[in-house]
Amino acid sequence: MAASGSRDDVVTALRSRLAGEVIAAGDEDYDTARAVWNGMIDRRPAAVARCRTREDVAAAIDAARTHGLPLAIRGGGHNVAGLATCEGGVVIDLSAMNDVQVDAERRLVKVQGGAIWRDVDAATQQYGLAAPAGLVSETGVAGLTLGGGIGWLRRKHGLTCDNLVAADLVTADGEMVRAAEGENPDLLWALRGGGGNFGVVTSFEFRLHPVGPEVAYALVFYDGAETVEALRGYRDLGADLPREMAPAAFTGAVPQGMEGVPPEAAGAPMLAVAAVYVGPPEEGERRLAPFRGLATPLADLSGRMPYTQIQQFLDEDYPRGRHYYWKSAAVDELSDEVIDVVAEYAALQPSPLSTIDVWLMGGALREEPAGGSAYSGRSAGYLVNPEADWDDPADDEANLAWARQLIKALEPYTVGNYLNFPGMLEEGEAQLQASFGSHYERLVDVKTHWDPENVFRLNHNVKPKQNLRTERG
Repeated sequence: MAASGSRDDVVTALRSRLAGEVIAAGDEDYDTARAVWNGMIDRRPAAVARCRTREDVAAAIDAARTHGLPLAIRGGGHNVAGLATCEGGVVIDLSAMNDVQVDAERRLVKVQGGAIWRDVDAATQQYGLAAPAGLVSETGVAGLTLGGGIGWLRRKHGLTCDNLVAADLVTADGEMVRAAEGENPDLLWALRGGGGNFGVVTSFEFRLHPVGPEVAYALVFYDGAETVEALRGYRDLGADLPREMAPAAFTGAVPQGMEGVPPEAAGAPMLAVAAVYVGPPEEGERRLAPFRGLATPLADLSGRMPYTQIQQFLDEDYPRGRHYYWKSAAVDELSDEVIDVVAEYAALQPSPLSTIDVWLMGGALREEPAGGSAYSGRSAGYLVNPEADWDDPADDEANLAWARQLIKALEPYTVGNYLNFPGMLEEGEAQLQASFGSHYERLVDVKTHWDPENVFRLNHNVKPKQNLRTERG
């Protein structure tokens, strides 16, 4: 733990060098500035540096290193594992750096590191274009991209990171570098799903695709008593789907107060199936119809909607301050045994806010982008993702145990995991090796080159060789 003098000194240093605001303990808005989205995380950094420029970022890195303090990087969004803050260190907050510039003619968008996907969707949909994103518009662009990026467009256009064509970074030494296919290509490879481990990404450049402005979607809540039957039907449909469709099924309780849901159904155990068709809406309505007849529907909200609204549809389910703990298991197939485990744990979940999500993978996910990517697990058929969501801190242990026990029950069928649903990274290097598979050693080489002292370690931390040699003896 750094001495208080170091903390005071770093605040003074930051305030003398940054164009952006520096917030420290004792400031009126300190508690607001230090708060993160996941209410389970409560840490008190020495300073929150709200950077406005790349030069601010470089100055903040230098100040933290000079004073021997830990450094955390916060983009614009969630960070489920709580890695966007630290105790007694410096938080580089990029949320003020959220500019989005669209080049519609070249179908490219340049996005600063503090933007959220709502910012990007609003800008790109003016031209009928979109970059693959997640399912919640308040997700940060940076975190989603660096960990992979799974959303409605995944089977048609790939992961978010697959569509990353260039990035600008500030390194541990304060150097400003660019990663692109013709410039530092190994670094671009690592940023495509390799985690936020190599520097502070201040801007991303993505390839865009024609999407919307209106899309057809299916959203059906089925009786939870028929979860096994409905998941088997979901699996059968998934065996022969066009790439334009990337469905997800999720267990849980029927939402309270949702428009179109009969009041008597609210709170009942359910299995929901959701899918968006990335193509002509009239064709989509026809192709999505089979997902609307898998079992007994409690409510069917299917129809058409602007793509921007689809991207915001789930936002209210993930408010700031709620407690979140998400994990994942990639499986080759949605076997009867996997379905039985999902149904068993759906009946055991301690919070009605929680879900078990079952994502159909495949399609464009199985194709590496030009130049490759650090993302692993492209061959998995499905991703099973327990989302433990609850409000009362007294329920922390019960909800953590539920998610962990589900992942343990899935171990015989698991072939990997997804970096953006990491729990609290409690398994350390072993968990990362399971995420990255055969790409792990190459990531170690990239880390060793760009951050040999492991300055950026509050993340999905693939350690440089010197650290690994010391730890492994």
